[in-house]
Amino acid sequence: MGAHGRLERERRTVAAMIRLYCRAKHGSRKLCTDCHALGEYASGRLGRCPFGEGKPTCADCPIHCYAPAMRERIREVMRWAGPRMLWRHPVLAVRHLLDGRRQPPPTSSPSSR
Repeated sequence: MGAHGRLERERRTVAAMIRLYCRAKHGSRKLCTDCHALGEYASGRLGRCPFGEGKPTCADCPIHCYAPAMRERIREVMRWAGPRMLWRHPVLAVRHLLDGRRQPPPTSSPSSR
């Protein structure tokens, strides 16, 4: 994969989950303001991840970089959208499951803390 393959795939996966959730829960084809803000926040957090391309999934990460309120919101989205991803975005869903099997890096030595 390219230089930013893992992080870009995670961005696409999170964005797809947020779109599924927003469409079902908020009834709009476009993202509502809150879901758009959540997507921007998640993308920004991924862009600043100290583990870079070697990162585990956020659920398995030893560093919790989300603010508590945003972390709860993304968890709610992922709990709802995760199972539905297998039907709507099967390749992203399977890749995310495989990424979840990646060993979390040690917390004491991320490359760019």
